[in-house]
Order: sequence, then C-alpha cells, then structure tokens
Amino acid sequence: MAKQLDYHTIREIFSRFHAAEPEPKGELDHVNAYTLVVAVALSAQATDAGVNRATKELFRIADTPEKMLALGEAGLTAHIKTIGLYRNKAKNVIKLSKILVEDYGGEVPNSRAALISLPGVGRKTANVVLNMWWRYPAQAVDTHIFRLGNRSGICPGKDVEAVERAIEDHIPVDFQQHAHHWMILHGRYVCKARKPMCATCIIRDLCMYEDKNL
Repeated sequence: MAKQLDYHTIREIFSRFHAAEPEPKGELDHVNAYTLVVAVALSAQATDAGVNRATKELFRIADTPEKMLALGEAGLTAHIKTIGLYRNKAKNVIKLSKILVEDYGGEVPNSRAALISLPGVGRKTANVVLNMWWRYPAQAVDTHIFRLGNRSGICPGKDVEAVERAIEDHIPVDFQQHAHHWMILHGRYVCKARKPMCATCIIRDLCMYEDKNL
C-alpha cells in the first residue's frame, strides 16, 4: 500500500483534474433519482455502457417504481438479460420498487441508511445516488478508485471503507463533490489495471506509483 501524499500534492492533483474536466459526469444514463438507483444497482459486475444499452428502452416505459412493478419481474428480465447476474438483479429491483411504493410513497429516500436498506443497494450504490442526484459529497469507492488511491498515494487503504475515509479526510473540501468522478474516470481510462498510461498521465510527476518509470 502506498504512503499517503501530503495536502499540497493532493490539492495540486485535483486542481489538474478540475482544469482538465471542471464538471465530470457519471456515465450511467438516468432520468430521475429512481432510474439512477436502478441503473447503479444493475451496474454491479457490469460495464456502464452495457447497462445503458439495456436500460435505454426500459426507462422509457418504467421510470418510476409503480411502472416497474406494473412491468413485473418477467418484463424487467427481458430488458436486462444482457447484464451479468440479471435474474438476481431483476428480483432486487422489483423488491426495492415495492418497498419504495409501500414505505416511501414512490419517492427515493435521501439518507444513506434508508438507501442501504433497499434490496441490492449497498454503500457504494447509496453514495453514488447521494452524490449524483442530491449533490452530497459522498464518495463511492469502486475498483478504479481503490486501485488509483493506493497506487498514487491520494487515498490509500486496505479496503474500500478505508479508502472512502481517506478521501474524506485528505482531499480538500472544495474538491469533494466531484472527487470520486475524477478518480473513477482517471482509473478507468488512464490508470488502468494492467497497462496504466503513465506516459500521458497528467499527475505522473506527483504520483507515488513505483512502476511508472518502467
């Protein structure tokens, strides 16, 4: 695990991320808080592009929990069968839709605890929804952020919870809102798992990754 970078270095890293992309966006298509919850839940062990292809038509006909329940599990399954673990995901989406209708008046709650209580919704999913829809500076740590945080020294940690705390503790507050988006995109397209593109990386001179000079 890399050592923790100092405050000034981290500020410079995120200043560069901001200069390159002032308003980074998540790549999952959605039209409201409900479709965002569904899209993120479907994205586990799947690519955003694959989820977007599957939900393009789905969200045209089922963009509320009431409409999803009317579509039913079989109807939902027909739309998402190209996504990994689609059967279990379909069951969870129907279950969470039922809970939203019965317990929350069809609205998506905006507390982490309430979101996590929904079937198929974990802490990462809850944080994505809190960040992207309600613009709360919650940090959704995925494999890209975990890898980048430890390689670079931005937010090292032995597990995702430790990395999440490191982001909250060490990244300046003015960069917290978009921190996880910058890091996901950098990890997905530059700091790749097998062949990181260190030669063209905008934070190469600040990163603590030992193999970047090879």
